[in-house]
Amino acid sequence: MSEAVAAREVTRAEYCVIACAEAWRDAGEILASPMGLIPSVGARLARRTFAPDLLLTDREALLVGLDGTVEGWLPYRAHLDLVTTGRRHVMMGASQIDRFGNQNISCIGAWERPKRQLLGVRGAPVNTLNNPTSYWVPRHSRRVFVEKVDMVCGVGYDRAAGARFHRIPRVVSDLGVFDFATPDHSMRLASLHPGVTVEEVRDATAFELTVPDEVPETRAPSAHELRLIREVIDPANSRAREVGS
Repeated sequence: MSEAVAAREVTRAEYCVIACAEAWRDAGEILASPMGLIPSVGARLARRTFAPDLLLTDREALLVGLDGTVEGWLPYRAHLDLVTTGRRHVMMGASQIDRFGNQNISCIGAWERPKRQLLGVRGAPVNTLNNPTSYWVPRHSRRVFVEKVDMVCGVGYDRAAGARFHRIPRVVSDLGVFDFATPDHSMRLASLHPGVTVEEVRDATAFELTVPDEVPETRAPSAHELRLIREVIDPANSRAREVGS
């Protein structure tokens, strides 16, 4: 399969996998904590290709290799040491996210009497203040990309107050990739997935995005990366259930 042919056959879900994987490019020996199917496929792809020193876990207390083989023990104290010293990069979900990267996974509506109860705050404040945290949103809409989150769980740039390890490298959605590379650390459109327009992204976002004059396309996987995704990491094509073609 040539690189050109591979690019033409790539699905939207596979572009999302690549965009998530890029969050860990050249990360070195840090703990990758992907939450969700496509971020998990992305982390494993990164480990197999351009981020070979990534540490992966069984989500309990073991460090595991690419095939699940146990490589080491990660007791709770050691895990907390990684969490609080910037040596972990989490990719979380977001029920709501605003222009400065504040994230909500707790409730919809006023917290005193919410319309809907969600997961709860969980580890979002610790994650965002103490280690890099990216986000994955499988359905980009104005209900998710909101002017103001109903409750702050993950801390954005306007609230971080210079926290030493606070950083939001990227937000990946089914429409594109976003970062905060602006003077005021507000959200910027970094790339569009093929077939998506700037107008489509703007219409699906409830706040004013920074949009460069030229917005690149999200990079396509190489033929080698595409084979790994389809034949090795996710041969059952579970990714298509999270993001359609």
